[in-house]
Amino acid sequence: MSDSELKLDEFGPGGEPQIDASIEVEEKNASDLAPVFDVPVSISAVLGRATMSVAQLLQLGSGSILELDRKVGEAIDIYVNNRLVARGEVVIVDERLGVTMTEIIKDGDTAA
Repeated sequence: MSDSELKLDEFGPGGEPQIDASIEVEEKNASDLAPVFDVPVSISAVLGRATMSVAQLLQLGSGSILELDRKVGEAIDIYVNNRLVARGEVVIVDERLGVTMTEIIKDGDTAA
């Protein structure tokens, strides 16, 4: 019998293998992330998108209006390193524009 095979008497009631559940789980805290605190990341808040030709782009000037694919009040996308991680809203803080996150996007939940 190989080491990877279990003897019949190693199984508990109901045919489940008996496993030593005394494994200690380390608690994680913010100080555990200290090695990555200085890693630079790129953050983008995307208000919307538009498609146009180069000729149309060259015609844009100061005061031009560009129609985006989003409606007023619709959530904006927040990207970290070109990966969608959250959605949020534009806010004004001390006469400056900012973004508040309203929804965190889980892996695979990027359908727009």
